[in-house]
Amino acid sequence: MEQDPRAIPWHGLPVTVVTARLAVDAGLGLTGAETIRRLERYGPNSVDTRRGPSPLARLFFQLRQPLVAILLGSGIMAACIGQPVDAGVIAGVVVVNVLMGFFQEAKAVSALAALKRTLAPSATVLRDGVWSRIEARELVPGDVVALEAGDKVPADVRLIAASALRLDESALTGESVPVDKSVSPVPAATVLAERTCLAFATTVVVHGRGRGIVIGTGQAAEIGHIASLTATAQPLATPLTRTIEHFSRTLLFGILLLAGLALAIGTWRGQAPAEVFMTAVALAVGAIPEGLPAAVTVILAMGVTRMARHRAIIRHLPAVETLGAATVICTDKTGTLTENRMTVVEAFTAGRLWQRGPQGFVPADSLAPSPPDQDALRACLRAGLLCNDAVETEPPAATGQTAGTPLWAGDPTETALLQAAREIGLVRADEENRLPRLDEAPFASEHRFMATLHDAGPSAPRRLLFKGSVEAALARCPGDCRETFQTAAEAMGRRGLRVLALAQRELPAGTSRLVPEALAEGLILLGLVGLLDPPRPEAAAAVTACRRAGILVKMITGDQPSTAAAIGRQVGLDDGDPAGVVTGLALEATTDAELPRLAVATAIFARVSPEQKLRLVRALTSLGHVTAMTGDGINDAPALRQAAIGVAMGARGSEAAREAADMVLADDNFATLAAAVEEGRAVRDNLTKYIVWTLPANLGEGLVILAALLANVPLPISPVQILWINMTTAGSLGLMLAFEPREPGLMDRPPLNAHQPILNGALIRRVILVGLILLASSFGLFFRELAMGSNPEVARTVAVNVFVATLTLYLLNCRALTRPALRLPLWGNPAILAGMAGALGLQALFTYAPFMQELFGAAAIPATSWLWIAGTAIAGFCLVELEKRLLVHP
Repeated sequence: MEQDPRAIPWHGLPVTVVTARLAVDAGLGLTGAETIRRLERYGPNSVDTRRGPSPLARLFFQLRQPLVAILLGSGIMAACIGQPVDAGVIAGVVVVNVLMGFFQEAKAVSALAALKRTLAPSATVLRDGVWSRIEARELVPGDVVALEAGDKVPADVRLIAASALRLDESALTGESVPVDKSVSPVPAATVLAERTCLAFATTVVVHGRGRGIVIGTGQAAEIGHIASLTATAQPLATPLTRTIEHFSRTLLFGILLLAGLALAIGTWRGQAPAEVFMTAVALAVGAIPEGLPAAVTVILAMGVTRMARHRAIIRHLPAVETLGAATVICTDKTGTLTENRMTVVEAFTAGRLWQRGPQGFVPADSLAPSPPDQDALRACLRAGLLCNDAVETEPPAATGQTAGTPLWAGDPTETALLQAAREIGLVRADEENRLPRLDEAPFASEHRFMATLHDAGPSAPRRLLFKGSVEAALARCPGDCRETFQTAAEAMGRRGLRVLALAQRELPAGTSRLVPEALAEGLILLGLVGLLDPPRPEAAAAVTACRRAGILVKMITGDQPSTAAAIGRQVGLDDGDPAGVVTGLALEATTDAELPRLAVATAIFARVSPEQKLRLVRALTSLGHVTAMTGDGINDAPALRQAAIGVAMGARGSEAAREAADMVLADDNFATLAAAVEEGRAVRDNLTKYIVWTLPANLGEGLVILAALLANVPLPISPVQILWINMTTAGSLGLMLAFEPREPGLMDRPPLNAHQPILNGALIRRVILVGLILLASSFGLFFRELAMGSNPEVARTVAVNVFVATLTLYLLNCRALTRPALRLPLWGNPAILAGMAGALGLQALFTYAPFMQELFGAAAIPATSWLWIAGTAIAGFCLVELEKRLLVHP
């Protein structure tokens, strides 16, 4: 008992060895004194969540971000030049951005807390020979626990007794159907999903009962191991975060350089220190894009709203843009690519293979509607209907389902048989009235079948119906039929189907009980049924769309390799050859150096453990990929947190998976994820358009001040007027790009390089060009007004208006960064028209309202000046369109 229980392969040991190693009598349980000693040694049966930085440390980290530093500096400068309102607005933007980052950092803490909540609250335990109910956190290794249908397993348990015991392990392993459990040991190298003599903490008993000995509690249980992986998984900086940080550092350096240059020029010219300082402050305030953080938030929020319409719920704003940059999608199979419901897709009866299609069951060699000779098929599915414990009910009116459409509760395989029987016209109530059940032999994993006894009439022989594995059925049937059915079963298996055999036998009239002798031989095989969780109808198209967009799609599942291969073939991941599927055992034998190559080259991974999912994400990331990882189970939490974007399932996902993820698919549909990728690309487009629009304004303002200093002439635009331009245009014009609809052909582009800057060379040239246009137009019209005899206030007002008018028409240029702007209908984005009208209205107020004139040093301007302003702005628009044609598409 000195060895750490986690280091022992309990699934490979006989029950007698297990009890000896844990020093426990399975009939009496542990003593009270021994329980206390082990509790002190191993600690409580709970997941340790005391990890991660403190809230204060997370808050301090947000204040160190470059963009936050720029905003703080901008606010201080605005206060220095007597603009408390602007300083307050900037301070509000800082607070919003800091809080957003702070709550995003709390993701890991939430994910771990959710894992802790998955543990069972109580357990039935045997101590000192007495069964009692205790809190699950008090369990220790060696405790003997009882498991009943509906129980959540309270700790990792080595089973010592099992009666028809089946567990739902989908949250832990990804297995799509309940797992049959037994007490027999399995080889030590068996993967987690196939350790049939173990029951894991947080899994659920769906059928039968059992007893077991606790072998792992708290952190030593499988759920504890997953919690440790989740805590150590480091969330990656998103492409948006990285590019904004790089952009902010470059911007900060440029602003400081310009401000320092202004100080040097002013000092060299012998200007008063206070005047020099205020000029440098004005230049810095003009060069800082105060609206950028707010614009980023609004554009991402618009993406969140659009994705929500597609049933994709974003939990963390940067995930919107990250999804658009994804180069790899690692998707679960069950419920994401498939419908998450077992379905009878094939049946083999009387030498004929039937396949289920839109018109029901048809012969495999015919696409025509089924001919009337379905007697053998009906007899087979009738047996599946009657030898069945699933419950069929009418849906309540509140669900909105069509009256008469049944709901089924029970084992997924049995509900699939009910659905198949219904599709060929068998009504359960009618069949049960005709053949009422007298007795049954419930399913047990030891013999792998279920049987029922039915009354066929007062003088008719009693009918025994059998449903079970092919091996169990063939062992009880005459030898002359075995070869045909064995061949058919093997063919179904190669197609990734789960195969069930249905048989019957007549027993003497008056028989009232099923006895072992009646089940030992003499069965007549009615047929085989092949079941599969079928792919969603839209999954194949979504996979094709992702591949066309240059995105690699990987299926990573805990299910069987043959099943994974069959679904992969149907959705177009590869040719569906099981030999091309990489299993968890193969991954275990692959070194970290070899894994990246294997991860890229392979489309389907099956029987994969939580740690292996995490390794795959890290391997893909090491090659520079931006990886989106989908998952629904507790076992997916570490990989969801590690991926650039974790995508959890909303309909069937665990709380732990949702808390670890950045995004939740409300309908668990891969097609929804593909649509969200397209929306993410549109968000990145709109963000780039905003930055290409806003930077020339800041550059132009800085150049205006710097040029005035160099030329030793009055400023064409005063510092307070610069703040007016920044404050009004950012809100009334720039933010309208957040409403720009996505451009056609987004999913025909290759994925964006996550490591490239926001602006490429062509866009940087455009920013410089427009900055120079703003410099030339404002300087030119400013000095024209002075030459015409206008006072400085009028000249500055003209300069401000030409600045805003040029930016207003430049907004139309930015609606399409590479295509001609005039090809886009103005009504395609009504917000643009509203923003342009708002900007012109604000400028009219700025120019003619007396209180605005007094506040900003403006003055009324004549009509001829408006003509010059409009002509200059139109010329700027035409120059940008010419630059698009010559430089972007030479």
